[in-house]
Amino acid sequence: MVGSFLNVCIWRIPRDESLALPGSHCPRCNGPIGWYDNIPLVSFVWLAGRCRRCKAPIHWRYPLVEGLTAGLYLMTVLHSGIAIRTAFLLLFLSVLVVITFIDLDHGIIPHILTLPGIPLGLISSVLTFDPSPLEAVTGALVGAGLVYLIAVYAEVAFQQESMGGGDVTLLSMIGAFLGWRLMLVSFGFAVVSGACLSLGLIAAGVLSRKGRIPFGPFLALGAVVTLFAGDRVIDWYMSLFR
Repeated sequence: MVGSFLNVCIWRIPRDESLALPGSHCPRCNGPIGWYDNIPLVSFVWLAGRCRRCKAPIHWRYPLVEGLTAGLYLMTVLHSGIAIRTAFLLLFLSVLVVITFIDLDHGIIPHILTLPGIPLGLISSVLTFDPSPLEAVTGALVGAGLVYLIAVYAEVAFQQESMGGGDVTLLSMIGAFLGWRLMLVSFGFAVVSGACLSLGLIAAGVLSRKGRIPFGPFLALGAVVTLFAGDRVIDWYMSLFR
């Protein structure tokens, strides 16, 4: 159900449309979608992936986001249990899902999603002390400063914009929720995975050497991986020096 609402956010936020009105409707024929055709995952299968009225295909993203959200929620509850921290993490993951697909579709990361997420992460740290408030504040500041400095130097070196302001606030939000150490791990994972995919696309001739791919989805992926396995990654890395 939450994933269904996230689909609404993914479609409407970049278009500056209301999230409440009008109700769910087909983007092709604008026909209203009844509740029986709006059951997450089930309706997509029942309708064979097509609008009941105009038979236009329903985008694959809709069931993907619904299933992905359900999977992330289940993993978080199994990982963190039923706790206040879990509630904040579910909000955090929801924002990451919306940001990922908006950035893939439009190449932007709306500040309306990331800027409120920064104080939300700091409030979570005050209430749960996971991470500590000091680590959360440091993570938010270091995350923003890190991406900003990289963006400035990359623009000077390559004579073109490499990262936008959305990347800055996104990593700052990640730092607020995860703390500075896990934020650095998630950023490193994002850089490596993004570089590997870019090189693969260039080698396959799909992407030119000057081509660009959105970085937001890699930051979101790095945050998710780090949320569930970041401490083990840090322990493994530190064991290399013992």
